Amino acid sequence: MLPTSRRYDIDWIRVIAIGLLLIYHIAIAFQSWGIMLSFITAPTPWPALWLPMGMLNIWRIPLLFFVSGMGVYFALQNRTAGQLLWERARRILVPFLVGVVLIVPAHIYLWQHYNGFKESYAPNPGHLWFLGNIFVYIVVLLPVVYYLQRHEAGRVAGAIRKLFSTPPGLLVMAGAFILEAWLTDAHPYELYALTWHGFFLGMLAFFFGFCFILSGEPFWKMLLRWRWMFLALAVTLFVVRLVKYNMMAPAYLLVPESHGWILSVFAFGYKYLNQPGNRLRYLSEAAYPVYVLHMVFLSLGSLLIFRLEVPAPVQFVLLVLFTVAGCFAFYEGVVRRINVVRVLFGLKRK
Repeated sequence: MLPTSRRYDIDWIRVIAIGLLLIYHIAIAFQSWGIMLSFITAPTPWPALWLPMGMLNIWRIPLLFFVSGMGVYFALQNRTAGQLLWERARRILVPFLVGVVLIVPAHIYLWQHYNGFKESYAPNPGHLWFLGNIFVYIVVLLPVVYYLQRHEAGRVAGAIRKLFSTPPGLLVMAGAFILEAWLTDAHPYELYALTWHGFFLGMLAFFFGFCFILSGEPFWKMLLRWRWMFLALAVTLFVVRLVKYNMMAPAYLLVPESHGWILSVFAFGYKYLNQPGNRLRYLSEAAYPVYVLHMVFLSLGSLLIFRLEVPAPVQFVLLVLFTVAGCFAFYEGVVRRINVVRVLFGLKRK
């Protein structure tokens, strides 16, 4: 097995990706269409938020799938396939199921109550859909990634490393994503939740994330060397999408823009974030429990803050503070300290 040290930048990027999802959901509460997604929406929308939301929309979820595939590579360094499956079931499947039957119904109940709909118990994946996807990817792709991990000096792994050692190799990956969008008729491209497009896009990102780590140091040095090119590509294509296509560009432009943002994040993270620390250790453990919980506290905060007669930007800031503080208070006071609850949220027993 080729030596690979722990990558703290990947841990940081996972925490950042979860944080972006949380902030994005708070922003949905200020869009009039949020009610269709079971969000309590502000009486006075804030349409200007859609610009940064639209920029994030095409890469925030794929980024998380890439990171999940990377995590599987590191996990397989000291686990068998069976141990990995059991560990991911505990960390991902259990909180997913707990969320489906307890957390999602709670925030939907609050949404029903706020809007005067008939209250009911409505278990469903909700905002946790991608956790279910990730567990399926692990089950489906485990034979492939386990083989590659155990034969890193083999011909197939060597071909993958050679492919991703230069920027042109990334065109193969982009082609796979464009083909996926065409085959699944991905309109809109940003609709990932509970769609075949989201499922297969996530599987591709998961697999290529694994391949990025498998490719080793040459890939990451290539990213570092070309990081400004990836960022310039992403910014340029975003401006084209905004000016020429009114944010509705075709997939053959959305895919390279998405990859430009994602590769930039990995490159700059590799350069600046590969450092351990107590803050990272705490946030890495807290990230998934906080995300599982956040829609309940977002809904509770919306019930209170949307009654205040203050401008929408002030409501947004207050809602961010309420949601983040509520999630971390519950995590710190309940989830982190009670063994039974720790297990339900995917944490190890103390």
